[in-house]
Amino acid sequence: MDNSDDLIVVAHIVKVRGLRGEVVADLLTDFPERFEKLTALIGVAADGSRRSLQIEEQWFHLNRIVFKFAGFDQIEEAKELVGYDLAVPEDERMKLPPDSFYDWELIGCRVQTVDGTEIGQVENVMRTGGVEILKVVDETGRDRLIPMASEIVVEIDKEKKLIRIDPPEGLLEL
Repeated sequence: MDNSDDLIVVAHIVKVRGLRGEVVADLLTDFPERFEKLTALIGVAADGSRRSLQIEEQWFHLNRIVFKFAGFDQIEEAKELVGYDLAVPEDERMKLPPDSFYDWELIGCRVQTVDGTEIGQVENVMRTGGVEILKVVDETGRDRLIPMASEIVVEIDKEKKLIRIDPPEGLLEL
């Protein structure tokens, strides 16, 4: 899922529901309570085109969220939205506690060891149910998986887009 330079993607529409033009979306936020205050979202199609979507109703169902958007009153109309990302402007993102980061802030960061050895660039942040894993791609295209444990990731500098790690012996050889 691509976060456009000025948007934060918070959900992804996966299917239609019912006959009144409702859609079901997977949550892509750690802050589902944010939806209680929203009156509109920005729909982003796969081609990058955008449209404003006014929320008429919303509710949570089975770890997903259901939306009824204004102007989408029938199932055929709602089908147009399947596959859309739902986003908010970046300046409306939820504030995080110190030393916490959004995944998108880490993607593209350079990764190097504490002694300055370049490892690669963060391509993805994988959620495994435990500690998050940085998927780092080196200059040869090889993937390296780096756990986001505090003993390994010793510094994250968002301004410099740099992550310093102190990997245990053997981690980088895997």
